[in-house]
Amino acid sequence: MIKHIIRYIPSLLLLAPWAATAQDDNYEHSKTFQQMNTAPSTETVYKIDTATFGAGCYWCTEAQFQQLKGVEKVESGFSGGHLDNPTYKQVCTGNTGHAEVCNIYYDPTIITFDELLAAFWTCHDPTTLNRQGNDVGTQYRSVIFYHNDEQKQKAEAYKKNLNDEKAWDKPVITEIIAFTKFYKAEDYHQNYYNENGEQPYCHFVIGPKVEKFKKVFKDKLKSTQ
Repeated sequence: MIKHIIRYIPSLLLLAPWAATAQDDNYEHSKTFQQMNTAPSTETVYKIDTATFGAGCYWCTEAQFQQLKGVEKVESGFSGGHLDNPTYKQVCTGNTGHAEVCNIYYDPTIITFDELLAAFWTCHDPTTLNRQGNDVGTQYRSVIFYHNDEQKQKAEAYKKNLNDEKAWDKPVITEIIAFTKFYKAEDYHQNYYNENGEQPYCHFVIGPKVEKFKKVFKDKLKSTQ
């Protein structure tokens, strides 16, 4: 954990403006984004569904999705690799095949998978291969692990539409693959931003991303936010 934080400290002043401006805001004017972000719920019975997204550092992803009304819980972990029960240290080598991901447990009567996709493609830069800012490696790739055919079809259709209308200056390269296993990360990774807000990485990188996310989704935030 310490090594993960320390390696950012020399460039914190460079990271701060990147965190606030790296994402191209064209998506907010995208018809596809508006369609995702206003999709009505078709669920009539309360249940908890799961979405699994990889969007770079899971500390950032977790902190952003925790803001959304209808999201019951977010867990940080690893998916998509060949090593069983990987540790954070092992995944950081880039040799396990795993991506840092978040399992997002949500109430589909309050927030739809479509809306979660809008949040996913907003919360990171989906046009960069195996990289988010200074986080470099396959473990930081942009990826959606779908849990059923409906999630697969929606993710693929929205990705195509976003690229067809050139919502970003570069193509969206997000992987869309079937979910297999999720390995929960060590306890100190869970709820990381809320419990370590004064850490430099949290203050200079996660904080600005969360604030920007909250502005985009101001009508979908939990009442306590």
